Amino acid sequence: MNRRQLLLSSGALALTGVTSAAAASRFRRARPGKPGWPSAKAWDSLSKSVGGRLIRIASPFEAAKVDPVAAIELFRSLRNPYFIGDSVALTQTLGWTDAWTSSPSAYAVAAESAADVAAAVNFAREHRLRLVVKGGGHSYQGTSNAPDSLLIWTRPMHAIELHGAFTPKGCEGKAIPQPAVSLGAGCRWIEAYNAVTTRAGRYVQGGGCSTVGVAGLVQSGGFGSFSKTYGTAAGGLMEAEVVTADGQIRIANACTNPELFWALKGGGGGGFGVVTRVTLRTHALPKNFGTAQVDIKARSPTAFRRLVGEILAFYRDKLMNPHWGEQITFHADGDVSVRMLFQGLERAEAEAVWKPFLDRLRAQASDYSLGSPLILALPAAKFWDASFMRALPGVLKADDRPNAPVENVFWAGDAGQVGQVLHGYASAWLSQDLLQPSRIEALADAVTATARRWGVSLHFNKGLAGAPQEPLEAAKDTATNPAVLDAFALAILGGEGPPAYPGIPGHEPDVADGRGAAKAIREAAAPLRKLQAKPAAYVSESDYFQEDWREAFWGDNYTRLARIKALVDPDGLFFTHHGVGSDLWSADGFERIG
Repeated sequence: MNRRQLLLSSGALALTGVTSAAAASRFRRARPGKPGWPSAKAWDSLSKSVGGRLIRIASPFEAAKVDPVAAIELFRSLRNPYFIGDSVALTQTLGWTDAWTSSPSAYAVAAESAADVAAAVNFAREHRLRLVVKGGGHSYQGTSNAPDSLLIWTRPMHAIELHGAFTPKGCEGKAIPQPAVSLGAGCRWIEAYNAVTTRAGRYVQGGGCSTVGVAGLVQSGGFGSFSKTYGTAAGGLMEAEVVTADGQIRIANACTNPELFWALKGGGGGGFGVVTRVTLRTHALPKNFGTAQVDIKARSPTAFRRLVGEILAFYRDKLMNPHWGEQITFHADGDVSVRMLFQGLERAEAEAVWKPFLDRLRAQASDYSLGSPLILALPAAKFWDASFMRALPGVLKADDRPNAPVENVFWAGDAGQVGQVLHGYASAWLSQDLLQPSRIEALADAVTATARRWGVSLHFNKGLAGAPQEPLEAAKDTATNPAVLDAFALAILGGEGPPAYPGIPGHEPDVADGRGAAKAIREAAAPLRKLQAKPAAYVSESDYFQEDWREAFWGDNYTRLARIKALVDPDGLFFTHHGVGSDLWSADGFERIG
């Protein structure tokens, strides 16, 4: 009995009806106007099978190319993530210099059920179509769009169900029922937080950006502001409903299709099937969430280097624990921006943590100047309450469309990402070992060198060092690169331009500027990457051109992921850039080369 037969007979995957990859040599997907493209009759049949929810997509960029008034209105709207997310033709990032440009699919199924998804999957497989899946559309890598493709758009699937005691299917008697929430694949995190926290008084581990799609974040690992407390979104997954490449609707959890379940926990969005629903455990809500913010300016390069070292030591000694998350940014001009969040502390307790550090800096007035520190605590149940948070100046931006729901808000700090054109990006997980006395000076030197070249943010909530044992164990049982367990932070460098699109006068991307930024980011990231024993980057926030992506994104987990991919999707129906098994395909995913 071979390995695939053994896995199937053991119930590990229990898949049937999937064709062999042996006949995939020189396999080419169909394009519009070319042999094999479905006839009008075939598309009509698909439309009927999904209740008329097949959309022939028209790109708003094409109209903007010939109509200046349309261009002005479009680019104003492209600053609104809700406008983008509710458009089948758009993605939250409009492209990446020399990598990709947002291009709508030829057709889309606006799926309202797993049955709709299954019909689209079967149609794509039978007609050899390039298939794309989009929920929130936030992929920096461009994986939620592709020209000449069929799009499965899960945005209409946004049902939410709270559970007082949930037991995954097939786990009865094997698992303790836990409070949980089931979320349709089209849910955005703001909707999840409104339901779980604002209305139900509990917490679900999700993303920091409120308009990111739920399903995509879970499949890519998923970090929120309080991951040091609750772990990753993937670690909180209890069960998923997923449509696999054979068109079957399956349940995946620790007891039913466990290998597929493991792959969905951080193995990359849209790579193993179309997730239609996720069920995540929920947690008791702390009394408070809060923020600590301060801007610090070093008056000389020497003072800046010393400040970097002092911040790293302060973080190690006082902040590397479940209370603290978010980031500190070191800018090229010698400024440092502290934008930390905390949970489970009173305001006075948070102030006591920061007071000795800030007092030391104030005592060195010839070297440093400080803005007015802001340390604020608020009831945790109000943290995503739009009506409450709108009263705080400068915190939120809102969906500005007429009659938009009051809940349609996003953090003001995320506004620069909306409609962006990325120039370059890099991420690197930094081991907590670098904070030890024998290595912290080398770390401070590397952070300083990186900051002076471009600037760098240390996202402390995207490394799990300092987290409690329970979330660490849950994250260990996911496909995410195991380096995250030992990392105290994810270092991120990024560069972007405003909304732009080729061929639209007055709105075209600055390619020369983008290439210059990309080069600078690669060079700036080098000192930090030299500190890593092995490549380690976060798949959702990484370099499109990363050469060592298999090891960087998944480490030793890649071999297991590749085996699962071969079982559940042997013909590569689900292709994403730098996804598991993508090296078997041309860069655009249309031709099999391996």
